[in-house]
Amino acid sequence: MDLERLLESHRRELTGYCYRMLAAGSEAEDAVQETMLRAWRSMESFEGRSSVRSWLYRIAHNVCIDMHRSPQRRARPMELGPSVAVASATADPNIILAESSWIMPIADERVIDLHGDPAAVSEARESIRLAFVAALQHLPPRQRSILILFDVLDWDASEIANLLDTSTAAVNSALQRARGTLASHRGQQLDSLLDEEHTSLLTRYMDAFERYDIDALVKLLRDDAILTMPPFNMWLEGPEDIVGWWLGQGIGCKDSRMIPISVNGTGGFGSYRPTAPGRWEPFAIQVVEAAGGKIIAQHNFLFPEKFADFGLPPSLQG
Repeated sequence: MDLERLLESHRRELTGYCYRMLAAGSEAEDAVQETMLRAWRSMESFEGRSSVRSWLYRIAHNVCIDMHRSPQRRARPMELGPSVAVASATADPNIILAESSWIMPIADERVIDLHGDPAAVSEARESIRLAFVAALQHLPPRQRSILILFDVLDWDASEIANLLDTSTAAVNSALQRARGTLASHRGQQLDSLLDEEHTSLLTRYMDAFERYDIDALVKLLRDDAILTMPPFNMWLEGPEDIVGWWLGQGIGCKDSRMIPISVNGTGGFGSYRPTAPGRWEPFAIQVVEAAGGKIIAQHNFLFPEKFADFGLPPSLQG
C-alpha cells in the first residue's frame, strides 16, 4: 500500500478521535488534515518502533492539544443556564453565541464505519452522542484523550502510556479520575437506531412535522422534552412551551421539508424552510433524541452552511 493510501485508511477513525476531543466536525477535519501533513513531513524520521496507527494517533493527540488552547469549553444550551418560558423566549440575532461556544453535530459516516459489525457500530454511536461528547469536554484534555483511547477505542494502558510518554500507573490513575468526572455529566441512555420502534417514531415525527400537525407532534414528546436552537443559548422544556414556540416565533417552520440523516449516533434531519413557492432553503440540522419510545429532545443547529457536511443538497425544488 502506498503512503497516501496508508494514511487515508486511518482518516475516519482519526476524525472520530479528534471529534470527541474537540467537539466540532470542522475542527476535527482540520485536526486530521494537520495530522496528515505532519505525517507526510516527518515520514523519513519514522523509525517503525511503533505501528503507523500509533504514530498517527500520537501526532493527532498533539494537534488536538495545540488546538485546545481556549479556556472556554464547548457546551450545549442546557449547560449555560436554566430553561426559559416561551413567553420570554426570543430568537434575537443580537444575542447569539459564536459557533465556537457549541458542541456541534457530525454525520455518523464521517467517524464510524457503518458497514462494520452491528454491535460495534452501535457501541461507536454511543460514543458520539451529544451528551457524551459534551461530558467529555468537562475533562482536562489529557484525561479526555486517555478515556477516549481506553474506553472508546480499546487501547490498553501500556499503549496509551507509550503514546503519551508516561507510566502505566499514571494512565490508570488519570483514567479513574476521568471516569469519576464523566459519571456525573453523562446523559441518559437513548433508544437504538436498530430498534424498529425507534425507526417508526422518527418516521411519524417527520410526517407530523412536515404537515405541522401539532397534536400529532405532542403525542410523540415526553413530558420533560426539551428544544434547543444553537447559536441561541435559550432552551425550552415541556410540551406546552415547545408548542408555544412552534406556533409563535417558530411558525416559520410550517410547511418545512425534511431529509433524514444519521447524526451523532441517533436520528436526525436536514430541515428546509419554504422561501418561495416550490422552493425550500436549508435551515437547521435537527438532532432528535428519544428514550423509552418518546422524543426527549429536538436540537436545532441553525447553521445552514453545515448542510454540505451531511451530504445534503443546497436547496429543494418543486
